[in-house]
Amino acid sequence: MNIKLNNPALILIDIQKGFHDVAYWGGDRNNADAEQKAGELLEIWRSKKLPIFHVQHCSSNPNSILNETSPGNEFQDIVKPLEGEKIIKKNVNSAFIGTNLKELIDDAKITNLVIVGLTTDHCVSTTTRMAGNFGYTVYLVSDATATFNKKGINGEEFPAELIHQTALASLNDEFAQVVTSEFIKEIV
Repeated sequence: MNIKLNNPALILIDIQKGFHDVAYWGGDRNNADAEQKAGELLEIWRSKKLPIFHVQHCSSNPNSILNETSPGNEFQDIVKPLEGEKIIKKNVNSAFIGTNLKELIDDAKITNLVIVGLTTDHCVSTTTRMAGNFGYTVYLVSDATATFNKKGINGEEFPAELIHQTALASLNDEFAQVVTSEFIKEIV
């Protein structure tokens, strides 16, 4: 691999304990190893002292398992932030809305973003779209993201892998370059 990313930021989106409740989110999910792959990349970022941003969804719905009063709001152990690592709390789909993420990235003169997390078609997609629109070079890691089954507007069932692949297809080459964790390991 001839390219090397200069000071890339790793953005870990919503890798929280509440997403272990598969039934709550749709009954099935894809990429069972997504958190493991994200954790591997996190270890590389830490070893190279590269910028890390942990994004935490803090639902404003008091009944949500991602509400700050719920144990589901906590980060999964495999990616638990270390002291000093930046935590970005959000309550909408985009990590850029109502947060200081863009200012932190711009102040650090970061132009390359690597995005992992949950869920592909919601917060990962929305954050990736905004990052691309802001002009960052975005790498979305396909095997370090995942989603859940969805019910269609006419009641039809769509499998998680189909939702994942169509979300990635919509983002690729327009808002981001969709890549694998192995690709990122080679260029970081």
